[in-house]
Amino acid sequence: MKQMMKTREFKENAMTRFLDASAVAALVRGVGVSQAIVQMADFVRQDFLRWPAFEKSARLASHSPVGVIELMPVSDGVQFAFKYVNGHPRNAVYALPTVMACGMLAEVQTGFPLLLADLTLATALRTAATSALAARAMARPGARAMALIGNGAQAEFQSLAFHAMLGVSTIRAFDIDPVATRRLIRNLADVPGLAITPAGSVRDALDGADIVTTVTADKTRATILSPDMIRPGVHLNAVGGDCPGKTELHADILHRARIVVEYAPQSRIEGEVQQWPEAPVSELWEVLSGTAPGRVAPEDVTLFDSVGFALEDYSALRWLHATALARHAGQFIELVAMPPEPRDLYGWMLRETEEPIKKPGLVSGLYAS
Repeated sequence: MKQMMKTREFKENAMTRFLDASAVAALVRGVGVSQAIVQMADFVRQDFLRWPAFEKSARLASHSPVGVIELMPVSDGVQFAFKYVNGHPRNAVYALPTVMACGMLAEVQTGFPLLLADLTLATALRTAATSALAARAMARPGARAMALIGNGAQAEFQSLAFHAMLGVSTIRAFDIDPVATRRLIRNLADVPGLAITPAGSVRDALDGADIVTTVTADKTRATILSPDMIRPGVHLNAVGGDCPGKTELHADILHRARIVVEYAPQSRIEGEVQQWPEAPVSELWEVLSGTAPGRVAPEDVTLFDSVGFALEDYSALRWLHATALARHAGQFIELVAMPPEPRDLYGWMLRETEEPIKKPGLVSGLYAS
């Protein structure tokens, strides 16, 4: 009887929390961008330390001459998450972002969708959070100067992540479009303890850098960094090479670097290591858990070959869900049909009744928190 009552209550109240782009932006503003990145990095770290618990696969990608559209699923057997995301470097022509994304978090036991959310902003946050998380384990202690090559939509988030999580205080920024660099400097002008200066070239940006972040957008085999630019001891955070045929580093750099990736089967197809498929790599979960070193000697050149992995989006969705729950953010929607009699979908469709009152109570009967 109790189970029947619980089932009835769940069906009457079951609604999916929905966070549109404006709601996600408001949530992040409310928390504070730097704090949101730090919190999300902690969620990412927690989940990577549970690596064996997850059912993992490389993302499903549909490539075209102008970009890529991808689906990224992952599950720990309790919750399931996926992200829809695109990458279209020429979207500025249409006044559209290069990357747009949305995602869902669902419970495995019933399949009920707990959360539907814009992930465009959250993807930028989780990418920056994961970059800084890896750098904390791989960069030399005391690294305070960073070169930032590519000053597009990721630039502010990468800058804030490395400032908040590693104490980076000096950033030399370069982009082939000076307007992008000026925007970056303007947007972060009021961040205490962070100085961003424009560089005239990639080489100029690298002068004195302890960390080098490359985050360019063109879908091409580019050579943003060549071997003669790389000093001993530098940490490379390669973010822009993230699909087949898209790289940023000269292949010879890989042969002298200690390489860490997120998920090797995916990275060997999409990352810088697609240029050297048999490259010896460690996965990020191994470095974070201490089972593999991020850096052995001060003079090591370390490389985080980041392509983005579904587990990071699971972490981002978990953070959004928990934070929205705590702050009562978003709205509840009838995303899926919920007939009173599950087998009578047709009758439910035809029934003419007034619009039911939305009851923003339970998001799920099992995993509401």
